Amino acid sequence: MRANPRHGSRRPVLGPQGADAATDAVWPPLTRRAAIATGAVAALSGLSWPAGAQAGPLPVSEVAPGHFVHYGAHQMTDAGNAGDIANCGFVVGRSGVAVIDSGGSPAVGRRLLQAVRRTTDRPIRYLINTHMHPDHVFGNVALRTAGDDGAVAIVGHARLEAALRARSDTYLGQLKARVGPTAAKRARFYQTDIAVEATRQLDLGDRTLELTAWPTAHTNNDLSVLDPTTGTFWAGDLVFRTRVPAVDGSVLGWLDVLERLRARPASTILPGHGRAASSWAAALDDQQRYLRALVSGVRAVLDDFGTIEQAVATAGRSEAGRWALFEQYHARNVTTAYAELEWN
Repeated sequence: MRANPRHGSRRPVLGPQGADAATDAVWPPLTRRAAIATGAVAALSGLSWPAGAQAGPLPVSEVAPGHFVHYGAHQMTDAGNAGDIANCGFVVGRSGVAVIDSGGSPAVGRRLLQAVRRTTDRPIRYLINTHMHPDHVFGNVALRTAGDDGAVAIVGHARLEAALRARSDTYLGQLKARVGPTAAKRARFYQTDIAVEATRQLDLGDRTLELTAWPTAHTNNDLSVLDPTTGTFWAGDLVFRTRVPAVDGSVLGWLDVLERLRARPASTILPGHGRAASSWAAALDDQQRYLRALVSGVRAVLDDFGTIEQAVATAGRSEAGRWALFEQYHARNVTTAYAELEWN
């Protein structure tokens, strides 16, 4: 675990520079007063909404005592949903709140903050990013100065910050194209204040959250959050339900991690996409079937010295119709698996 003791003075890692470009320079410390003056926290004070985006607090459900989740839509990011396509939420403890993921745009992050404020007046202590994907981190700008003293510690996998640096230009470009230039200008990536290399505990007073950094699976920076008090497990995108899994790390590594998850005690499993599950079988059976079909289909093509095009046309096609957004993501999954399995 690596922690930055200066998390009260938040420094964006990456963000727009000038009109709408991204830079990989680390900005100087940004005080709350300066942030408000420059509009970096304008999400807290009346941002105009992207065309088609909804206003008001995100709807949340209390799925376990103190655990509130917002379910994202099974859609591709666009201006209409403003990137509200992934699950996010928060845990309320006696001494404060931990937010888990922040949504796919500054507007979604603002609505999540409103949901927290509507639920509790306890201070936000931590903002936990379960991994690097934009639908889970682009709301960070609305939350990172939302603590009583402006100091919300950003928590992530030890590899999260480097992964965001590597893709910042791509992610900001996608946000601009899909949600709009205003969202891209307001979005920011930040330094990780508490970087989890293996495990880490966060104290919320009457409960302790147990964080685990996983080896490469969905991505190379997946982080889970367990509350042993209630048996609630926030899996991030290690777990997909209804929406087709997206392979951006290692399909073999992911299958291994899923087996390890089954050994973890949990009574409520919150996936990164899809509804909560009350057992690991309900949470994982369909996903494991999909990933195994993907692996076996690609291996069959490789065994016949087939091409990647042949793999895309045949591997895992038995899963079509069982998953939302299958056609949008499956071919990419096959391509990623082919590159991995060609040498394994």
